[in-house]
Amino acid sequence: MAVSVPVLAVIVALHLIAFVFAVGAERRRSTATVKPDEYDEHTYCVYDSDASTVYGLSAFGLLLVSQVVVNGVTKCLCFGRGLLTGTSVTTCAIFCFIFSWVTFLGAEACLLAGSARNAYHTKYRGIFGGDELSCATLRKGVFAAGAALTLLSLVGSVAYYWAHSRADTGGWEKHQNEGLGLATSNYTEQQQHHQNTGGFEKA
Repeated sequence: MAVSVPVLAVIVALHLIAFVFAVGAERRRSTATVKPDEYDEHTYCVYDSDASTVYGLSAFGLLLVSQVVVNGVTKCLCFGRGLLTGTSVTTCAIFCFIFSWVTFLGAEACLLAGSARNAYHTKYRGIFGGDELSCATLRKGVFAAGAALTLLSLVGSVAYYWAHSRADTGGWEKHQNEGLGLATSNYTEQQQHHQNTGGFEKA
């Protein structure tokens, strides 16, 4: 199976857009400030925009679509028509398949957990002048880790698709072996028939 340029372009584009969204989510993480109420009796948390959650979920969705595309084209390595056996290309395809899935799952976990945590807002109030109120916010670096794993997933997916395309026989190897076996069997039968007749055909 030859490498399809449109499929490769879709995989790369989806990963890169997901990476941009993940970086945007890191830069637009929700922050909170403690403000007193109108009577100066309690304090509460005031949160800014939740754009980071939207960016994180968008990156999550795009990365998921890209993974579906690459595994749909390659039949998820397990349901294809066969790979060349005993070659370094097949070994590379298997390794890249595992690597792409590990980095994909890591990126998705970071993006989903970061989005959920960023959307969580502290609901309670604190007593003004008492203990300092703690406003729940997402720690720095979660979306950045998701962005880094997205790039690694891109490398793994492209390498897996390329190696799988090189190692995919499209069923040719199986049919070729069947054809060779049939030809050998016919040749052996002809030899035995020739020996039994002493090299001459009986009338």
